Amino acid sequence: MPETLAPPRGRKGGSDFSPLAKQVRASGLLDRRTGYYAFSIAANVLATAAVWVALALIGDSWWQVALAVPAALLSTRTGFLGHDAGHHQIARTARSSRLLGFLLGNLMLGMSHGWWVDKHDRHHANPNHADKDPDVAAGALVWTPEQAGERRGLLRWMSRNQDRLFFPMLLLEGLSLQVTSVMELRSRPPRVRAAEGALLAVHAVGYLTLAFTLMSPLHAVVFIAVHQGLFGLHLGCAFAPNHKGMPMPGPDEQWDHLRKQVLTSRNVRGGPVVDWLLGGLNYQIEHHLFPSMPRPNLRRVRPLVRDHCELVGLPYTEAGLLDSYTRSLRHLRAVGAAPAE
Repeated sequence: MPETLAPPRGRKGGSDFSPLAKQVRASGLLDRRTGYYAFSIAANVLATAAVWVALALIGDSWWQVALAVPAALLSTRTGFLGHDAGHHQIARTARSSRLLGFLLGNLMLGMSHGWWVDKHDRHHANPNHADKDPDVAAGALVWTPEQAGERRGLLRWMSRNQDRLFFPMLLLEGLSLQVTSVMELRSRPPRVRAAEGALLAVHAVGYLTLAFTLMSPLHAVVFIAVHQGLFGLHLGCAFAPNHKGMPMPGPDEQWDHLRKQVLTSRNVRGGPVVDWLLGGLNYQIEHHLFPSMPRPNLRRVRPLVRDHCELVGLPYTEAGLLDSYTRSLRHLRAVGAAPAE
């Protein structure tokens, strides 16, 4: 079970973070990486287009379904880029960032960028806080014994087995994001609702038209199922090990920025392959401390953050990839076993 920790002793307020922030600003690691992002976005768009061209060239064949694998990988890369746009890591102005997010999220993925940014900002403001972080609110999964104790019937069974169901459920994550995006349009301002809704509609019509034009109905259905399933699995696996099983602040606890972000986050180590698979967001501590830092710089700022945490006596948690999943599943199992109220 994750612990509820009292903030370690140190200087009051946010002063423990100030020296680190000054050091990072002086390092230049907060500067935008325009060339990196221009190349990444262009390469990702071209590669995605190449998959659809390859589907047309192959013709009606089961080999077309195999292309769902690179399509899923590319969709996840698009998701990472949309994430960065939402954090204003790419463009200089909020308007440009929002436009880029609409193109990457709504048009290319069929996911509402505006809805996701609102949810993700609340997560960053209060990570792992059961009352304030939407990522640990009760839903298909539960994250606290209190949430599990309120479940009855089928939901109670799901909670008791959620550690076993976790990875299979991730296969539906991509579809879930798309459905929720449509449902949440009604909460958006009218002009934003119209723009986002139009882009979501263009994505859905274009995606389905291409799939059923270039493939037979059976091949198209299987391709969509594999593509969306692997996309959800990959995306979920990139975000799942970052906070699950880490300390969760109590309702009345007030932690400063440094402790709020470091104590609730876990880095995942593993080298270049893990960095690529998890999009560099395996440096989650650094990302939470400096959310506007370009994602490729997170690895480079890690030594500064780790040394500063050691200096102020703050636990800095890292784990291997498999270990991080084991800890997350252990947390799900312990929470799901909580007795009913």
